[in-house]
Amino acid sequence: MRTRGTQGIGEVLYEFVPAGNVIKVSAIHASSGTEVSIVGSPRASKRDMKRIALAKLNYVLSKQSNKL
Repeated sequence: MRTRGTQGIGEVLYEFVPAGNVIKVSAIHASSGTEVSIVGSPRASKRDMKRIALAKLNYVLSKQSNKL
């Protein structure tokens, strides 16, 4: 399942993939193609998993911008 969201960083695509007894959530920054993933419990809400994945994506993007 893919959903799209917009944040202060621009468009972010989310992908939820069930993998056994966990769910892998990927967050992709549309303009740069930067992708991060987290693994969560199927009992967790999609909203919470998206929030955590977005926080990780923001962290990775800030690290990349600091290298420039």
